[in-house]
Amino acid sequence: MSEAVISKDKNETEILAQIKEIISSKSVELIHLQFVDLEGILKSITVTVDQFDDVVAGKQMFDGSSVKGFSPINKSDLYLQPDLTTFAVLPWSVEEGYSEARFLCSAMNPDGTPFEGDTRNVLKKTVDRAADKGYTISVGPELEFFLFKTDSEGNPTQQLDDNGGYFEPSPKDFGERVRLEIYRALKAMGFTIEASHHEVAEGQHEINFKYADALGAADLATTYKWVVKTIAQKFGLHATFMPKPVFGINGSGMHVNMSFFKNGENAFYNETDEIQLSKEAYQFIAGLIDNVKSFAAVTNPLVNSYKRLVPGYEAPCYIAWSASNRSALIRIPAKKGMATRVELRCPDPSSNPYLTFAVIAAAGLDGIEKELTAPASINEDIFHMTEERREELGIDNLPGSLEVAVQELQASEFARKTLGEHVYGEYVSAKKSEWDSYRTAVHSWEIENYQSKF
Repeated sequence: MSEAVISKDKNETEILAQIKEIISSKSVELIHLQFVDLEGILKSITVTVDQFDDVVAGKQMFDGSSVKGFSPINKSDLYLQPDLTTFAVLPWSVEEGYSEARFLCSAMNPDGTPFEGDTRNVLKKTVDRAADKGYTISVGPELEFFLFKTDSEGNPTQQLDDNGGYFEPSPKDFGERVRLEIYRALKAMGFTIEASHHEVAEGQHEINFKYADALGAADLATTYKWVVKTIAQKFGLHATFMPKPVFGINGSGMHVNMSFFKNGENAFYNETDEIQLSKEAYQFIAGLIDNVKSFAAVTNPLVNSYKRLVPGYEAPCYIAWSASNRSALIRIPAKKGMATRVELRCPDPSSNPYLTFAVIAAAGLDGIEKELTAPASINEDIFHMTEERREELGIDNLPGSLEVAVQELQASEFARKTLGEHVYGEYVSAKKSEWDSYRTAVHSWEIENYQSKF
C-alpha cells in the first residue's frame, strides 16, 4: 500500500493522525472538497490546508441553491462533511515542495442532519436498510469510456484516438499509453487495479478496479471518471462516458456486479444448488426483474442512453436472466463461493453511481423482503430470437426511450421510496425537462433527410 493511501480499517483518531502525517510529508497546501450534484457530476470547493480542522469538523458552508437538484434559494445554506477515508493526494499535482489533496464529502443541513437532496446520502440510506436485515453490500462496477482527439482549442472532436479492437495491443491501441498513466494515478490514490484493456469498439477502453462496499464503490466510480478525464486531457484527448457517442459501433456500459454478505459469508452462495445460488440470490434477481423498468431512468439517465440499448451491439435490452448468457439483462458470472454475484448489464457510465447502486440494491432487497420468485433463466441467444419466441417465453423489453423510462419512474412507488421525496421530485422534473428539450430541438438527421426533400 502506498504511504499516501488511507488505511480504512483504523478508527477516526488514527485516520486523522495518518492524514496529518501525509499532509506534512507530501507538503499538501490545497485541499479540494468534492461532492456530486443530482446527475453525479463532480463539484469542488478548494481550501488551504490551514482550514483543515474546520473542514474535518464539517464547518465548510456552500450555496446549495447553485447546485443542480439541491436547495431552493430560501434554504440554500448547506455544509460539507468529509469522509476521512476518501482523503487522497492528487498524483498529478505533486511538484517539488508542493501538492494538493482531496476529500469526498456528504452534504449536511445546518442542524447537522444529512441533507436529503445529496445522492451520497440516498445510498447511505439503502446501505442502512440492508444492514437492518443483517446484510452488507459489495459492488464491483465496470466503466467503459471512449477517447476522442481534441481540436486546437481543446474541444472534443468526433475523431477517435485509435482504430483498435477488443484486447488489441499496440501499435493499434494508441490508448495504451493513456491507460498506463490512468492506472498509475488510480493506484497512487488507493485503487486496486485488476485489468486494463482496449474494448470492442474503436477508441473504447476499460480499466477494472477491485470491488468495495456500496458507498466505497460509488466513491471509486466517481473518482475514476474524474481521473480518466483529467489524465486524458494531459494527452490532448477527451475522455467521455457518454453511452453511445458514435453510431454503428458498441456503446459504453457500466456493468454492476453486486453481492450481499451476512456474518462474513456470501449470502448469494449455496453449494448444493444446481448453479450454486442461494434462495436470497434468486429473490434478489426477481426483485431486479420486477423493478428494473421503474429504475431504468436512473441507471440509464440520458436521451443518448437508449441509443445504446438496442439489439446488435452487445447491450442488453430484454428483461431476462441467465447463468451464462451475455444477451440477458442479468448474468451470473462463473466464479462462485465468496465471489458469487449478480451482474446487471444495462447501467451505463453516465449515471450517478450513488443513485444507481442504491436502486439496484433496493430492488434486490425488495425481492428478498417480498420473497419473490425469479422466472426461469433464459439460455438461448435473445438477440437472435424472433419477437414471437420472446413473447412465448414472456421476455419483456426495457424502456425504449428516456420519455418512457421517466414515465415508469414517475409511476413507481418503489423509486419514490428509494430516492426519497426530494431527489425523486427533482430527478423526475430534470429528466422530463431534458426529454422535452430533446423532443423540441431540430436535429442534424432531420436537416439531412428533410430540408432538401420537402
